[in-house]
Amino acid sequence: MSYAKAADLLRVAELAMSRFNGIALQDLTEEFGCDHRTAQRMMRSFEALFPQVEITEDETRRRRWQMPRHDPRWLQAQSMGDSELVALNMAVKRAERDGAPDEARRLRVLRDRLLAAMPPSHARRTEADAEALLEAQGFASRPGPRVNPGLETLGVLTEALRAPFTLEISYLAADGTPSERLLEPHGLLLGIRRYLVARPVAGDGKMRRFRLDRIASAKITGQGFSRDPDFDLARFSAQAFGSYHSESEYGPVEWRFTAAAAPVARQFIFHPDQTMSEDDSGALTVRFAASGHVEMAWHLYQWGDQVEVISPPELRDMVAAHRRGDFPTLP
Repeated sequence: MSYAKAADLLRVAELAMSRFNGIALQDLTEEFGCDHRTAQRMMRSFEALFPQVEITEDETRRRRWQMPRHDPRWLQAQSMGDSELVALNMAVKRAERDGAPDEARRLRVLRDRLLAAMPPSHARRTEADAEALLEAQGFASRPGPRVNPGLETLGVLTEALRAPFTLEISYLAADGTPSERLLEPHGLLLGIRRYLVARPVAGDGKMRRFRLDRIASAKITGQGFSRDPDFDLARFSAQAFGSYHSESEYGPVEWRFTAAAAPVARQFIFHPDQTMSEDDSGALTVRFAASGHVEMAWHLYQWGDQVEVISPPELRDMVAAHRRGDFPTLP
């Protein structure tokens, strides 16, 4: 058996042990990018190498493979390497950079537990190799201005989201006037501005966005609530181009990038639901539905005169006087 195939089977064992219901063939095709028949051959080899594997059928009559969890430490010791440790360290740095201290702390705990499960000599070698690899790769921090997050407020919100508990906040209007709100928190939106997504207890039942920099104070009430089972944070956030959402602005968006800018624009994901099409001239048209004209205008300015707003007309009028042809590079 080649080293690559042995490593793949160890990875399959990790997956079969880490997932409560085991794994199916579809999990292997997604993990390794292989076809169904290759996944079948892999599982036959896996069964021969790991006779202790438990094989069951789910409600759809698909076979599932599960490894007993009696003592997983040997798997961690063999499979934890410098590249995995680098990935964890980089995730910690990203969490710290993006103002998620609780997430960073939990990632550090996970890293330390994995290292503790390894033989000392292996752990020391892995840490040394990971440090060298991390230094060689560097860490790409996002340059540019951003709002400094209030870590104390973030900690309170994170705790309320985890429980979940209702929140009492003092929220500042644009003119600085405070008002007291009782909220059911459902998520956080991260960006240049950070928003709490929550449903006011006394209201119409709709989710609202609350800018974190305008939350003067936040206190957990200790009163639990039931999250809306139909609420999807990803679908909710997709209503906006950035963090800001306005129902009155929401609608179809269409941008046309010149043939010169098309290769660069094709690398961007402007919106999770975008579609792209290219015409005979090489120009690229991007379409999606969202709101937040100001944030769109901020982004479009970077493209100078290499992009044309087809719709909405309000956005086209907003950027028309600011399309420049003297930018030396594209975003």
